[in-house]
Amino acid sequence: MKSPLTTLPNIWPVIADKLIKIWITTPDQFLSRDPYEIFYQLKTKIDPTLCRCALASIIWASKWVKRNTIHKSSAIEFEARYPDLERKTTRKGC
Repeated sequence: MKSPLTTLPNIWPVIADKLIKIWITTPDQFLSRDPYEIFYQLKTKIDPTLCRCALASIIWASKWVKRNTIHKSSAIEFEARYPDLERKTTRKGC
């Protein structure tokens, strides 16, 4: 069964499954939360390998702003909010 979260822009089934693991199951629940906090919860509790591309996707879905326009600025904002979180990723360029 397809998650209702996939009706949000750029939220694919893999991300939707991760969101469900942090008790976000509907678009309304997703949209009512801070996208940076959502990413932090996913990165610290579910998948520490998430990169800033995933962060940009979450912000895109939350604020309806295209990912390529927020990629770098969203990473800077996240690092300012959560300076102690290590940036671990296997993706080149992230």
